[in-house]
Amino acid sequence: MTVLPLNLSSLIGKVSDHELEILSRDNPDARIETNSQGQILFMSPTGGETGERNSELIFQIKLWNKANKLGKVFDSSTGFRLANDAVRSPDVSWIPLNKWNALSKEQKRKYLPIDPDFVIELMSPSDSLIELQSKMAEYLSCGVRLGWLINPDETKVEIYRQGKQKEILENPQTLSGEDVMPGLVVDLTEIWG
Repeated sequence: MTVLPLNLSSLIGKVSDHELEILSRDNPDARIETNSQGQILFMSPTGGETGERNSELIFQIKLWNKANKLGKVFDSSTGFRLANDAVRSPDVSWIPLNKWNALSKEQKRKYLPIDPDFVIELMSPSDSLIELQSKMAEYLSCGVRLGWLINPDETKVEIYRQGKQKEILENPQTLSGEDVMPGLVVDLTEIWG
């Protein structure tokens, strides 16, 4: 997915949530985020292969969550207002129930004003590895506890954890939710296939 940053600060300053919602509504085929500087980031849609892989990841995590009832799972259309003021939409994300229950009904209907505990970014053929690695570092700096950057073309996974060095796995068959999502084991064989 190609990311095109658009700086409108000289015209409108920092983009508000309301303005971002209107822009997203008026451009339904675009995936739009903002970075911490208030720049609008337009991302192209993914191809079918990436979309199918992403749905497999969501399916497995949702299935685990349904059995364990520990939190809420979100897809790539969900915006999170991060601690650094960026609005980001990870490909897959999860928050524990206590964070979800602490939100008001109104907050649940808008960009969620919290940092997820877990995120996945699934690299598509048009993505820049450097940009995704930067995004993962941003997630960690905002309090994400566990993140996976999955690169299907190279069958690699970069695992990001709070307070630890990034770990790179070559062709792992499964990934664990560790202590963030106890009992979660994601099978990657269909992602690699």
